[in-house]
Amino acid sequence: MQGKATFLGHPIHQMLVVFPLGLLGASVAFDWLSMAMSSAQFAVVAHYLIAAGLIGGLVAAPFGLIDWMSIPKGSRAQRLGLMHAVGNVVVLLLFLGSWVLREPDPTAVPWQAYALAWGGALVSLMTAWMGGELVDRLGIGVSEGANANAPSSLSTRQMPASARTQPINRP
Repeated sequence: MQGKATFLGHPIHQMLVVFPLGLLGASVAFDWLSMAMSSAQFAVVAHYLIAAGLIGGLVAAPFGLIDWMSIPKGSRAQRLGLMHAVGNVVVLLLFLGSWVLREPDPTAVPWQAYALAWGGALVSLMTAWMGGELVDRLGIGVSEGANANAPSSLSTRQMPASARTQPINRP
């Protein structure tokens, strides 16, 4: 099923989700570095990574909603997409809580802020799997003519009718 919110033939949501996933995940890595090296600088970096990841999540979410609204009603994909969305709201709320706890002094991180961020990272692993399931298993956001020889999304060539109906051969 082709995504509804696209740019140059590709789903915008899939392009944008790498930012919050990467930024929020990196914040946890910097938390670990901060603790292991007793470095306030790494704690400050984690603080700013969380802020950027939250912004990235807020930018990506509307495009996911647009795509979710076009999924057939009552389908497994619709149910999984809803769980993916709700889970990602939980992720953003956990990281927001962590950021708020850090805000007074990003160099002195309370244990609750670490717990919220690490919980958010664990939930994000589950929601990322759900997103992969939606795309890779259920074909949500995949071009309807996807196949090993499909023309570039930037090409002016028309896809042959036979290619549009052929599934991708997988071993």
